Amino acid sequence: METVSRIHASNLVAFAKDKPAVLVLSADLTSSCEADLFRDTFPDRFYTMGMAEQNMMGFAGGLAREGFEPYLHTFAVFLTRRVFDQVAMSVAYPNLPVRMVGFLPGLTTPGGVTHQAIDDVALMRVLPNMTILESGDATDVESVLDVAHAIPGPVYIRQLRGLLPRLFPKNEPMAFNHARILSQGDDVALLTSGITTQYAMEAVTRLQAGGVSVSHLHVSTLKPFTDPQVLEVLKSARHGVVTVENHSIIGGLGSAVAEVMAENGVGTRLRRLGIQDVYAHGASREYLLAEYGLDTSAIEGAVFELLGRGEELERRSDSKVRAVVEDKNRVEDL
Repeated sequence: METVSRIHASNLVAFAKDKPAVLVLSADLTSSCEADLFRDTFPDRFYTMGMAEQNMMGFAGGLAREGFEPYLHTFAVFLTRRVFDQVAMSVAYPNLPVRMVGFLPGLTTPGGVTHQAIDDVALMRVLPNMTILESGDATDVESVLDVAHAIPGPVYIRQLRGLLPRLFPKNEPMAFNHARILSQGDDVALLTSGITTQYAMEAVTRLQAGGVSVSHLHVSTLKPFTDPQVLEVLKSARHGVVTVENHSIIGGLGSAVAEVMAENGVGTRLRRLGIQDVYAHGASREYLLAEYGLDTSAIEGAVFELLGRGEELERRSDSKVRAVVEDKNRVEDL
C-alpha cells in the first residue's frame, strides 16, 4: 500500500495558489497542522492567532463577511468544543464560508481526553447551515479542500496529518454527499468513515474469503446525510447493518444511519461500533482502536454477531491463542 507524508501541507499551497481570497489562520499549532508551508509560501495571507481560538473564530467570521475565505487550522477539539458558541453565532448563524480544518479527530492522538475529539461530529451536526466532511486517506486529504471550497456556507473538516495510506485511486477524488462503494453484497451493510475504513477493508477481505457478502460504503460527507446510495444499501442488507466511526456512537455516523433507518422503515438490526459513551485514555492509536473495539477483529466480530456466527469468531480467537502458544513452545524447544 502506498503511503504519503504531510500531503495536506503541499496540497494546501497548490490549492490556494490561484485563489487570492483564501487565507489561513492558525491557533499556535502551525507545523502540527501542516500549515507551515503555506505560511512560508504566502506570508501575507497567513495569520497566527495564538492560543485564542474563540477570537480566531470571530475574526474568521469578520474576514468572511469582507469577501475572504478563511481556513482555520488547529486540533479538532479546539475548533468545536472550545469555541462552540462562536461557531454557532459568528459563523453558522450568518452562514459564512469559513472552513474549519480540525486535526487529531477521535483516537488519532495519544494525548488523552484533552486532545481527543470524540464529540466533534455531534456538536457540528446540530448546527444549521453546517457541512461536515471527513478524510479517510491521502486521496481524501488531497481532494477535500476542493469539496469544501465549492460549498457556500461553513464547513467543518475532520482532517488527517502525517504519514497516510492511499486507499483510493488518486484520480478518484472525494465527492460531496456521495459515498465510495468499496464492495457490494447483500448479507450485511458496512458503513465506515475516517481512519476506520482501512480496518474495515481488511475485515471485508477476510469476511469475503469466508463466504460473507458485504456492501461496504466509505462515508466522507457526514452532514448533509442524504446520499441515496446509503438508503439503497441499508434496504438490501438481509442480516443487518454495522457502522464504524472514530467518534462516540452518540451523534455521529451511527446516529445518522439510525435516523435514516427509522425514518424509512428499514427493519433490520444495527450494530454501532465507536466509542461507547466513555472517555478514552492516552495510548498509541493501534492500542486504542483495539481497546475500544474499532480494529479489524472487532469489525469482523460485529458482522459475525449479526450473522449468528459468534461461535466461529470464538474458534478463530482460540486458534490464534493456540498458534501463539505453539510458536512459543517451538522456540523453547529450539
